[in-house]
Amino acid sequence: MVDAQQQLAAVRRTVGTRELETGPARVAVLAERLDAPLDEVWDAVTSAERIPRWFLPISGELRLGGHYQLEGHAGGTVRRCDPPRSFAATWEFGGEVSWIEVRLRPADGGTDLELEHLAHVSEQRWAQYGPGAVGLGWDSMLLGLASHLAPEGGITPEEGPEWLASEEGLRFLRAGSEAWYEASVAAGTPEPEARAAADRTLAAYTGQE
Repeated sequence: MVDAQQQLAAVRRTVGTRELETGPARVAVLAERLDAPLDEVWDAVTSAERIPRWFLPISGELRLGGHYQLEGHAGGTVRRCDPPRSFAATWEFGGEVSWIEVRLRPADGGTDLELEHLAHVSEQRWAQYGPGAVGLGWDSMLLGLASHLAPEGGITPEEGPEWLASEEGLRFLRAGSEAWYEASVAAGTPEPEARAAADRTLAAYTGQE
């Protein structure tokens, strides 16, 4: 059984900014070494049959130029694909468009995964919620992926909502929020501002906002 706290600790998080043609964007990056070979990880993150086994049901065409839709969540268009090394896509949700890229490389019998999410975020929203607003969601996604790839199994998508509401799930969210607070401070956010944003994000995720 995958240990959720160990999985959380295995993820490296960085926060930054990037200048795009459409203006300045915020960047959140999550990186982790997975104990599975490159081709296995690539199949897990690009197969319409496998993605629902660790994330959400997905429809559409998972190919270059194709449009995808995650059930009840984001959709978008595949903008770049380099099997089995990387893919990039738009991430369209709530009337807003951001961008994701997943990069893979073999490492010591396993696979290094790096996920990058770029988004135009207003200064007001960034000050209110910080990087944890998207970061905690991606942490949960990586827990699902690691559980799917592990021989001993772990949290399934069906178990996810109830598990996150459990005491163990709340510990996971609190620890993840703390990790994103630390990443925000490392990126130069003053500690009081980063703490206030992390607290508001945690309250939103736990239904206490």
